Amino acid sequence: MEKIALVCDPGIDGAFAVALALHDPDVDVLGLAATAGNVSAEQATNNIHVLIEQLDPPRWPRLGAAPAVNYDRDGTHLHGPHGLGGSDFPCAVKHHLAASEKLLVDLVRNNPQEVTVVSLGPLTVLARACDLYPDLPKAVKRFVCLGGAWHEPGNAGPVSEFHFHCDPLSARQIVQCGAPLTLIPLDVMRKVLFSPSDLLGLPVDSSKACRFLRQIVPFGIAATSNLYGIEGFHLKDVLGVIAVAAPAALTTKHMRMDVETRGELTRGMSVFDQRHWVQNVPNVDLAVDADTRAVRAYIERILKLKE
Repeated sequence: MEKIALVCDPGIDGAFAVALALHDPDVDVLGLAATAGNVSAEQATNNIHVLIEQLDPPRWPRLGAAPAVNYDRDGTHLHGPHGLGGSDFPCAVKHHLAASEKLLVDLVRNNPQEVTVVSLGPLTVLARACDLYPDLPKAVKRFVCLGGAWHEPGNAGPVSEFHFHCDPLSARQIVQCGAPLTLIPLDVMRKVLFSPSDLLGLPVDSSKACRFLRQIVPFGIAATSNLYGIEGFHLKDVLGVIAVAAPAALTTKHMRMDVETRGELTRGMSVFDQRHWVQNVPNVDLAVDADTRAVRAYIERILKLKE
């Protein structure tokens, strides 16, 4: 069984990813750590409680509170004012949660070489965990991070992807930390576009997970159409779980990359060194393609487990 810790800024696609991981019998989600990103830090912490309450997984992970970080962008225009569609889900929020970075350190220390940390948001929490525990890059099984852009235009700037743009210093720290790292860039994230009929076809009277997901996706479908003129919704965060649960669905390439931390137009830009005449040691396994059929089959298989 794959042991993972999820770091997320729960929006609609993040909810899908968490639902799949929590209900996959071959994945053991040890921790669910909140981070700001799509929503504020406070809302992210609230949302991970909502997810656990609404999804009611067979195994409950430990939860971590998002650090009080304010980015100059958010994703509420795409994910709704509270991040989970247009609904405000009431829930009981636990007090005195460990900070997300401390939770990660604790999980990795207790399970050396066994935990894959999957970051579905900005890399602030992961960088802070490395600051707290400098041996973390050597103690994890690997990092899986959604972030950066290879050939695709950015979604937070002309050349910068949202997660890297939010905290480029932390993104640079992680790609340079020496840990085994699978990086899933915007190029591949944009491949997992699901049609309205796919998303609205989730069974409404089967599992709590399906009922909840079907409740939040209409907002994302409408927002994607209004903002980008695209019919459907990108389940980007699902690829973070795919990298662990169905890795054959991703094609990767060893690359040397860095992150631009400054620049009025280039902050958060992913810089890939492809000079064949320079001896560069690769520092990331870059996802360059995704088998969308395999991704779809995985989603259907896991959700069917809950029917």
